[in-house]
Amino acid sequence: MISEALPGDIQDYFYSGVSASFFQTTQMAFADAGFEIKYPSEFIGKGIYLTTAIKCTKKDYLVSADTIKNCSFTLEKEIEMFENVKVIMCMGDFAIKAVNYIFKRKFGVRVIPAGSTYKIRNQEYIHDGIRFYPSYTQTGASYNIEKSKRTMIAEDIKSAIEYLSTDIS
Repeated sequence: MISEALPGDIQDYFYSGVSASFFQTTQMAFADAGFEIKYPSEFIGKGIYLTTAIKCTKKDYLVSADTIKNCSFTLEKEIEMFENVKVIMCMGDFAIKAVNYIFKRKFGVRVIPAGSTYKIRNQEYIHDGIRFYPSYTQTGASYNIEKSKRTMIAEDIKSAIEYLSTDIS
């Protein structure tokens, strides 16, 4: 699961403990989808790796294409650490762009088309044995995400987990 950017305080990163805001908001997103996670280590135990597309804190709301592209090289190395990736959830526009940079470099393809997330999120995107889920970002200091987006995030998580639990060979 790739979120957008590092938190302003590294103590809020996914694996920094149960009080970390990125863990708490992701925990809530999974709870909304019907999956209880009590500790950050449970994600790894369930085969779920959490990271960010942007490897620095956002200074502004927008991030330049060059920053996303540069950070995608580090993200690519992170993804390569895992041999059996079956699903990549792109949580937000920066994550979608970073993943597209990676797969454009490696395979010459854009794995997720351009477009508004609400229009593209219910489509099936599969390349090189990996299913891609474009969704909305679930991270932040608080889970004050509009209810409709929160519902869509939960639907996307549930769909990804169901996809993983089926025989996709």
